[in-house]
Amino acid sequence: MAIKKNTLDDLLAGRDPQAVFAKDGLFDELKKALAERVLNAEIDDHLDGEAAAGKRNSRNGYSKKTVLTETSKLDLRIPRDREGTFDPKLIARYQRRFPGFDEKIVSMYARGMTVREIQGHLMELYGLEVSPDLISTVTDAVLETVAEWQNRPLDEMYPLVFFDALRVKIRDEGLVRNKAVYVALGVTPDGAKDILGLWIETSEGAKFWLRVMNELKNRGVSDILIAVVDGLKGFPDAITAVFPHTIVQTCIVHLIRNSMDFASWKDRKAIAAELKAIYRATDADIGRKALEDFDAGPWGKKYPAIAQSWRRNWEHVIPFFAFPVAVRRIIYTTNAIEALNAKLRRAVRTRGHFPTDEAATKLLYLVLRQVAGEWKMPPREWCEAKTQFAIMFDERFVRA
Repeated sequence: MAIKKNTLDDLLAGRDPQAVFAKDGLFDELKKALAERVLNAEIDDHLDGEAAAGKRNSRNGYSKKTVLTETSKLDLRIPRDREGTFDPKLIARYQRRFPGFDEKIVSMYARGMTVREIQGHLMELYGLEVSPDLISTVTDAVLETVAEWQNRPLDEMYPLVFFDALRVKIRDEGLVRNKAVYVALGVTPDGAKDILGLWIETSEGAKFWLRVMNELKNRGVSDILIAVVDGLKGFPDAITAVFPHTIVQTCIVHLIRNSMDFASWKDRKAIAAELKAIYRATDADIGRKALEDFDAGPWGKKYPAIAQSWRRNWEHVIPFFAFPVAVRRIIYTTNAIEALNAKLRRAVRTRGHFPTDEAATKLLYLVLRQVAGEWKMPPREWCEAKTQFAIMFDERFVRA
């Protein structure tokens, strides 16, 4: 319902337009007036309900409460009843923050802002003095949501799952250690992306990976058609131990990126063009010949580590050549896992290190949730790739 122009004119009469949205300006006055109007309506409704039930109760004055909103502090008069049974819905009895305030803090935290930066931001923009403990309390409430998310049921089958890792500095037993954080990004039969989970490495190698795979299975996954991994030791064996029919494929995007790490900046564009002859080859033999040609050529001689890295991973590059072009394109052109990692790394970079595993999990989950909320449509290539998956995997794909 639109507010009448005359009402707005009356409200703005004699006021400095720049001060309308300033601290303690007209906007804050309206929020206070509306909040108190709603609270009074709530207690009237509560007392009517008590009377209808045959209970004797009445108003008993007001108490004062200061609540934090998204932009300011409001000093509200909270109506009371004699029997003490009234608990407002707008601002609950022990609530000190207006609806929307916590979400604002969580949103800033998810964008990689530190507690100190959030504190400074709220003070600079809104004049709100918020303690670090309050910010931590608000963001810690996310951990319960993380536990639910990490244990939620998953789909029975995923045509593609990308497994990737990043390194995070976390304090452990008094020392700051580099810990690996692993993310699994699944692609559903209709092409939608689904972040399956987030794990911080707690043990070495195969045992850890086996635990992750068994967790996915216990959450409902019975089949993964293609698992795309980043040359992680012990991972292929763990995948096939739990999902024996899964094709394990080395991530071509990561192989290319790792190749670029060996080269100087000015040579990277030319090297990337040369590498296309390898991963765009029509079959494994032609791909192998292209790798040998690259190694014998000028770039291979200048940067021998590039060909060596491809040879080390060749066993899990070979399956790629058996895929139809549409499926290949999904594997090496999808930028979902790259975009995901870029945002995670950006958020981690601002932190330096985390005091606990839980603190790292909290931030990374919020970043993942934010990124997932931005995903819209499946990749353009998925329609063709879906048809090829159905042909390649027959009832394993149709079963979904």
